[in-house]
Amino acid sequence: MSIEASSLLRLSIFAITYFVIAVGKFPRLRLDRAGAALVGATAMVLAGRLDERAALAAIDFHTLVLLFGMMIVVAELRLSGVLEAIAGAGLRRAHNGYALLGIVIGAAGVLAAFFINDIVCLTLAPLLLDAIAALGVDAEPYLLGLATASNIGSAATITGNPQNMIVAGYAHLRYAAFAIRMAPIAIAGLVLDYLIIAMLYRESLGGFGPRRAVAIESRPRRDAAASMARSGVIAAAVLAGFVLGYPTDLAAIGGASLLLLSGRRPPAEIYQMIDWMLLLLFAGLFIVVAGAETTGFQTVIVNAVGASRLQNPLVLASTLTVLSNLVSNVPAVILFQPIYRRMGAGTSAALLIAAASTLAGNLTIVGSIANLIVVEAAAARGIAVTFGRYVRVGLPLTAATLLIAILLLRVSGF
Repeated sequence: MSIEASSLLRLSIFAITYFVIAVGKFPRLRLDRAGAALVGATAMVLAGRLDERAALAAIDFHTLVLLFGMMIVVAELRLSGVLEAIAGAGLRRAHNGYALLGIVIGAAGVLAAFFINDIVCLTLAPLLLDAIAALGVDAEPYLLGLATASNIGSAATITGNPQNMIVAGYAHLRYAAFAIRMAPIAIAGLVLDYLIIAMLYRESLGGFGPRRAVAIESRPRRDAAASMARSGVIAAAVLAGFVLGYPTDLAAIGGASLLLLSGRRPPAEIYQMIDWMLLLLFAGLFIVVAGAETTGFQTVIVNAVGASRLQNPLVLASTLTVLSNLVSNVPAVILFQPIYRRMGAGTSAALLIAAASTLAGNLTIVGSIANLIVVEAAAARGIAVTFGRYVRVGLPLTAATLLIAILLLRVSGF
């Protein structure tokens, strides 16, 4: 097989894999996104130019260990009731629509900054829907607030979402330095999120007053207080380790190990809450992109667009926004790994890649898994959030928050 034919084969494998990721399936085959990544990775090795050792070396195990460790920590926080208690305490203090919206956006944004936005939405969506049902109010602004705020808040730290972890891995970003520059973007974005939703839904956010209290029911747990205290202390220790500069993957997996050692619940309960398919998707995509990189495709892209153009913040953010809404933000940042190296860009460009891929998730319902979690949870209760109604909030919010990210990163040294 000639070099040209071999390169064409690897690029075809790369293109088909990303096509399945974009549309969620392959015609006439029962192949999902994780399966596509696995098949694509296997095909890249079989196609040559990427042997088994190189394929394993392409996997960013530090990122996978960090994500896996955080999944265990957050699973224990959910099972012990810590996240429910935090959310419930806030929701019970809502006295009118504007206050409830602020509490939802604030709680989702803060929790997502530390404990992965998708998992935060899985935890908060049922609680919010219960509160909405008790109050008998229009659900849409609060559901949109939950989805969008979880995306925005997750931009603040490395552990807020998977794409931040990936970018931090290949750009060698430190947790505290990342948070110092990204947290202001998230805070400003959350304020803007509240203002946009409050303005667009001002007619339905009127005071519901004291006529009804928000009831939050928690499922009974054995040794609830001790379990909540244990998981809360260990989670706080993990976050402290991040801030103090310990390797994030070791801090996360160390905390996860302590939780497994000290817990009374069967580990199988925690393992059932791990998103194994997401871990498989990441591992496969690392190999697929490494295989495509052997063709020199990233050089062609950088030369076609122009390295100087990609270093323009507006061009870089726009490119990431389009790509993130075509193939989702996690595959987008993995795809950008070799391009980032070819750009010769620094820390600020890496931060903008993380910010743009995250904030772009608010553009449409399919832009982020967190959005889909909220929309599907609402649909199960008979509440429909349409594509058009979401974009009504998502379009101005995404444009405004991306502009804020560019401006604040430029001020802080882009």
